[in-house]
This record gives sequence, structure tokens and C-alpha cells, in this order.
Amino acid sequence: YNEYKSYLSMDTVDISKKCLVIPDQKGYDINMFNIPVKYSEFLDYILIPNGLVKDRTQKLAVDILSAEPLKECKQLVVLCVLKGGYKFCSELVDAMEQHISSSNIYLTIKVEFIRLKSYHNTESKGEVQVIGLSDLSCLTNKDVLIVEDIIDTGNTMRKTLSLLSTYKPNSVQCASLLLKRTPKSSGYIPDYIGFSCPDSFVVGYGLDYNEYFRDLPHIAVINEEGIKQFST
Repeated sequence: YNEYKSYLSMDTVDISKKCLVIPDQKGYDINMFNIPVKYSEFLDYILIPNGLVKDRTQKLAVDILSAEPLKECKQLVVLCVLKGGYKFCSELVDAMEQHISSSNIYLTIKVEFIRLKSYHNTESKGEVQVIGLSDLSCLTNKDVLIVEDIIDTGNTMRKTLSLLSTYKPNSVQCASLLLKRTPKSSGYIPDYIGFSCPDSFVVGYGLDYNEYFRDLPHIAVINEEGIKQFST
């Protein structure tokens, strides 16, 4: 049984060969983009425009379907991690379906929606609970793709992969729209990455701040005024 190449770390992989690296300097002027009025005063800058996100997602779809784990696969189970991953997952699955239709690929895609909950108690240190699937044994002997919006430290995904491995899936891969460059990182990197982004507070395209900004079409960096305005 394969212990998943997702356990590769940043120390052993040239990240620029796996994704587009967004530089640390300030991004695009928000005045150059169509921004909802309700958010226009609360963003510092646009980090990744919507069009670039969509183009990159289409390339990821092709990469995923062309990779070795899926060459003999007949059914792929996609686990969409809510809430932030829904928009990226929807675009990714649509792009995969389009590529399947236009290519000689015999593959069906089944989408399940899950949430990952970390918890601590007197007997464990940071275990992860998968909410949404009543019985994880349904993943036994299946090819699984986990779709996330952003990997921060990577700790939760490491534990999720470890948990899923106990149910003996045929393969498990992870696709994340963003991989944050943070000193808090555990070194984990997903199999498929849209963008490597700076250690900034990013919102939009499904990513939120206290449930706001999910409907922002671009990925942006929230400013201090926005953090104050939408704090709970």
C-alpha cells in the first residue's frame, strides 16, 4: 500500500515546478478590477485575478487526469473540503469533466462534501475528525482526490491522510488552490497546487474572513480596516 507521495516536504521539492509562485511584493491595484462595492474599502490589493485562477485550474485538471494514479482508474471520489474549497472544487471538477469528454478517458467522478475538524482531549494531541461521510469505509479500494482551498501549516491534512489510510483506499491525492509560504509550515505540500502565496491574510474565491468575502471573484489581501470591520 502506497503511503502517498503527498508527504513530500518543501525541503525535497522545488515548489516552482509544481505551481505558480506568487511573489512577496504587493499585488495589483484594486481599482483595476471589478470589485463589489461592499468590499472595495477593505482590501489592500488583488493577489491573484479571477482569470488567472480559472486558467490555472484548467491546467490542474489536465495534470490530475494525466497522472499515474488515475491511468487505470474508472471512478474517482472527490472529497471537497467545505466551506472554503467549494468554489475551487466546482471549477476543478467542471474542467476535469470537460477534459474527459474531449479525450479518450473512461472515468466517472463522484463528489462528496466533507469538513475537517481538529479536536484536542486528554487522550489525544490534535486528532482530526472527517464530518460529512457517515462511513469512511466507503473509500476502501477507491481512488480519492481531496480538494482544499488553502494549505497553511499542513498539519490538518497530514493527519487527514493518516486517518484515511486506515480505510485502505487505492490511492489518495490532494489538490489545493493555494499553498501558503509560512514559517509555521510543517513542510507538507499537496500533490497538486494552484499557487504558492505569501504569508498574508487572503480572502475571496471561496476563502472567507468570518464568512465574508467568499463571493469576491478574485483572491485578495484584506487590509486592517477590513479586519476591524468584519471581526466578530
